Amino acid sequence: MIITLDFKSETPIYVQLRNAVVVGIGRGDLQDGERLPTIRQLAEELGINAMTVNKAFAILKNEGFLTIDRRHGAAVTRPEGGNAEYREKLEQELTLVISEASLKGVGRKEFLDTCADIFAAITAGQRPIAE
Repeated sequence: MIITLDFKSETPIYVQLRNAVVVGIGRGDLQDGERLPTIRQLAEELGINAMTVNKAFAILKNEGFLTIDRRHGAAVTRPEGGNAEYREKLEQELTLVISEASLKGVGRKEFLDTCADIFAAITAGQRPIAE
């Protein structure tokens, strides 16, 4: 899996790393049970502080995307089906995204078509292509 970080982005590096892992799992680049590089190895590969990787891994563990064992490191896990708590989080995030899209002039059909295209690409194991 190739992780690309944008050091000029306003999004914190640990959030970018967390998001890259989640997308990798969703797309199928990272399989259930697959071992990730150690925190030190990944930090070195990405040119970031090990504490930043540690913070991202802690969030991923808390969200159910990773299991962490001191002897074996981090491994990918697929979280159980969505629960009410996740659905509430999803609705909050979608409310913000839809509000921003609407304010930027994106219509309902365009928004839904874009969502459908991205969903299809992710579930087919492909990278969504920005137009």
